[in-house]
Amino acid sequence: MLLDRYRDLFRVPAIHATLLASVPGRLPIGIAGFAILLLVQTTSGSFIQAGVASALYVLGLATVSPLIGRAIDRGGPRPVLRLCALIYPVMLIALVALVLMRAHTAAVALCAYLAGASLPPITICMRTLYPRVLTQPALLQTAYSVDSVIVESVFVIGPALVALFLAFGIPAGAVLLAALSAGIGTLWFIRTPVIRDWEIRPRGAGSRWAIFAEPGMVVLFAATLFYSVAFGLYEVGVTAWATKRGMPAAAGIALALASVGSALGAFAYGAWHWRAPLRRQFSIALGFMAAGSLLVAPVDNVALYMLVNIVAGAPMASVIATQSLLLSRLAPHGKLAESFTWGGTCLLGGISGGTALGGVLAESLAPAWILVSAAVATGIAALIVMAIPHSPRLDAMGEHYLA
Repeated sequence: MLLDRYRDLFRVPAIHATLLASVPGRLPIGIAGFAILLLVQTTSGSFIQAGVASALYVLGLATVSPLIGRAIDRGGPRPVLRLCALIYPVMLIALVALVLMRAHTAAVALCAYLAGASLPPITICMRTLYPRVLTQPALLQTAYSVDSVIVESVFVIGPALVALFLAFGIPAGAVLLAALSAGIGTLWFIRTPVIRDWEIRPRGAGSRWAIFAEPGMVVLFAATLFYSVAFGLYEVGVTAWATKRGMPAAAGIALALASVGSALGAFAYGAWHWRAPLRRQFSIALGFMAAGSLLVAPVDNVALYMLVNIVAGAPMASVIATQSLLLSRLAPHGKLAESFTWGGTCLLGGISGGTALGGVLAESLAPAWILVSAAVATGIAALIVMAIPHSPRLDAMGEHYLA
């Protein structure tokens, strides 16, 4: 049955309560960056200042998260989560106050950076948790699929909440909502039994850069970087298409529909019994993602464009779920949280680079060619994946391979 995997997953006591508690604490993922951008822009009237603040928020998250992952591996998640549950809301509240007082751009940017750096690492904790409590490879596949669906849902719900606050003329309210949900959600997450009783396991030997010496990890990070560039290019390509037709709001609808397709695709991936090796699953998912970008590129009709975005989005979350599963198999013993944070840094860096590249391409090329570029970047990622060396870790999941 299609739902058997999900039924078995949620019967695991450590899963259903922790997953539920993780949702409110993850809402800022879809709210904060967009809300900061709109708050600064509507208050200052400057897209430059708004872009700087939003970019530094993402930069803070990307640069500090590996240190947070290392701290989780060494001392468990609770000390890190407690600290972030305090610092993150304080930084967002301070940012709102500084923006409303028309403070210097540098002060606002510093608050944005510190807020991004202190975002509670709930997603990293969940992705590190799954191999600890699930020893069946099939259920681990389903768990990472569920996690991808939750993240996709946050990216649909978050911008909608920001738009609601903006419609009522209170953009600061969206930033404060991110602060509130992070604080309350993280405290709830900390109180779940599996987080409270987190067992600290000895870290593997080697230097702080030992993760990059692990066979296959650098290759996986390179593939992640390339498909993340494709994410950024895709978003710019869709936005450019809508803008050139005088319907900029249509870009938001198209991207939201792509997220809906992505969530449905991840749900199907998590329910299916796959016979192909994990490395091949990843390459196939990347191939479908590249094909999706090419499918959207030539479409001109607005209604058809919206529908095709659902199809094009279907492999996206499955790509992330498969990458997470691969990373959980390849990561060095005792360094899983840090490995996931490095993967997140590649993801954020790639998306930022793809967005910047897409902006440059949009100045001289039609939107369709930006989507073709996204397909090329995804295709390169699929080829890179084939360079991951064969390993028993990719074929079996036993206690030896757990975090």
